[in-house]
Amino acid sequence: MPSDDKMNVDERRKYLKLVLPRYAKAALAERSSLLTEMEAITGLHRKSLLRRLHGPTLERAPRRPRLRRRRYEAAVGVVRVVWESLDYVCAERLTPVLLSTAQQLAQWGELALTPEIEAALGAVSRPTVQRLLQRFQQDSPKLPRRKPQPPNHLLRDVPMERLAWATASPGSFEADLVHHCGLVATGEYIHTLQLVDIATGWSERVAVLGRSQAAMVKGFRRVQSRLPFPITHLHPDNGSEFFNDHLIRYFGEEVTGLRLSRSRPYRKNDNRFVEQKNSTLVRAYVGYERLDTGGQCAALNALYDQLWVYYNLFQPVLHMVEKEVVDGKLRRKWDKAQTPYQRLLACRTLSLEQEVRLAALYAGTNPRQLRREIYQALERLRQRPGFSDTTNRKEAALLR
Repeated sequence: MPSDDKMNVDERRKYLKLVLPRYAKAALAERSSLLTEMEAITGLHRKSLLRRLHGPTLERAPRRPRLRRRRYEAAVGVVRVVWESLDYVCAERLTPVLLSTAQQLAQWGELALTPEIEAALGAVSRPTVQRLLQRFQQDSPKLPRRKPQPPNHLLRDVPMERLAWATASPGSFEADLVHHCGLVATGEYIHTLQLVDIATGWSERVAVLGRSQAAMVKGFRRVQSRLPFPITHLHPDNGSEFFNDHLIRYFGEEVTGLRLSRSRPYRKNDNRFVEQKNSTLVRAYVGYERLDTGGQCAALNALYDQLWVYYNLFQPVLHMVEKEVVDGKLRRKWDKAQTPYQRLLACRTLSLEQEVRLAALYAGTNPRQLRREIYQALERLRQRPGFSDTTNRKEAALLR
C-alpha cells in the first residue's frame, strides 16, 4: 500500500470496530482469512491485530500529560525576593532587572546567589516570569493601591498643549498637586506637589502645608535642590496654585530657561504621566485621609525622601516607543524596562559630579532594607495624632 494511502491510528481502530462483530461470529478458518485481510488493509502485524481484537476495548488510551522539566526552580525563591523588594512590579518591568537587582541584594546579604541561579536569572524569559508571578500572587498580600471662579488672566499668556510621549531629552516635567483634605476641603491642609519627567520617568514629590505662593515656592526649591538635571519645560494644569503673580515671577527670576505650558481645561489626559503617578506613588501610600499638621507634613517629606531613592534608582519603568492603528485598534509597543537612573545615565546629560553622587548612592543602598524603612515610616505617619486608623486597613495588616 502506498505511504499516502496508509491508515492513521484512528482510521485503523474505526475499521477494526466495524470488522470485530464479523470476527467474533466467524469460525476458525474464516477468522484466519479475516486476519489476512486486516493485515493487508491496516498494515499491522497479525499478533498486533489479535491483541487488539481480543483486548477489553478498541478505544485509545487517554494521553498522559507531558510533564515539563522545571528549569528555573532553583531561582524561584530569588525571583520572589526581588519582586517583593521592587514592590510587586509587573513581569515586563521585572524581567530586565532581575539579575542586576539580585546581585545588589546579594551584596547586602538579603539572598544567596550561585552561578546556576545567576545563569537562570539572566536567561529567564518574560512569559516564564509572568507565570511565576501568578503563582506568587496567590499567597502574597499586596498594597491596595476621590460657584465657577472668574477666569485667571495669567492663563492667556501660557500656551495650551499636550506634551509628546516621544520626548527624548530629560527636563520636560508634568506637574500636579494632590490634595490630602479627607472628606472636607476646608481650612489649611497638606498637598503633595509631584513632578514627573517624560523622557526618563524620574519623579519628585514634596509635601507642602497649604498652597499659598510661599508654600509652593518652598516646594519647588526643595525639588530643584536635589534634582540632578535642570527643569527645561514645566507643564501643570490650570490651577491658580501654579498660575499666580508670585509663582510666575519665581519661574522667570530663579528658574532660568524654563518654558511654561498648561493642559486644556477639564482634560486630565493632557497630564497623563503625572496623573498615573498620583495613584501609584501618592495615594497608594498615603490614602485619602486628611493631613493638616506641621508634624504630618515633616513626616510625609521624610517618607518622600526615601521614596525618591527607591523609585528613581531601583524601580524599573517602561517607555512607549511606538504606537499605530492596526485593523481599527491602537497597538502600543514598549521598550525594555529600565530604572529612571539608568535612563538618565543613557541620556548623558549629567555632570561628572552628579554621576559620582548618584553612583555612590546606588551602590550604598540596600533596596530591600529601604523598602522596609519606607513601610516603617508610613506606619509612624499613621500613628501621628489626627491620622484616621481606618486608612488602608489591608496595608496595615501587611505591615504587621
